[in-house]
Amino acid sequence: MTALTVRPARPSDAEAMADLLNRIIAIGGTTAHEEPFSPARILSDYIDGPNTLTCFAALDRDRLIGFQATERHPGLPEGWADIGTFVLPGIQRGGIGSALFAATRSATRAAGITTINATIRADNAPGLGYYARCGFSDYAHDPDFALNDGTRVGRISRRFDLV
Repeated sequence: MTALTVRPARPSDAEAMADLLNRIIAIGGTTAHEEPFSPARILSDYIDGPNTLTCFAALDRDRLIGFQATERHPGLPEGWADIGTFVLPGIQRGGIGSALFAATRSATRAAGITTINATIRADNAPGLGYYARCGFSDYAHDPDFALNDGTRVGRISRRFDLV
């Protein structure tokens, strides 16, 4: 990686974001998403949907290598946002997630959010490590969370307080 840039995601990023997320889904083990995303779904779920708060893209030159989004979620308290982070497989732990979170943290605070929630599969060691390094702390556990095929993987909810 030579030139990391973080900027707000654009509608024109939807296809590259779908490709990246679908690659992660196909590998398995690090996302609760199990069904592929179309660019239209990326657009509505992450870039400009009604619950979207922020979405940042990480680029190496012009190549999208990661993205992070926050959204309002009906199951969370007022003032909370849910976060999702996706980085191209094989280049995690290179500072991409940290750069994305710096932008997200600032933008969600400016949007009046007080707490960011991350709900991570309990078997997703890289994801748990990432959110711990960002300063998130555990507040809830769901040991019975299962994938579509019935495999129980559990999940852990962590929070990052912005105030």
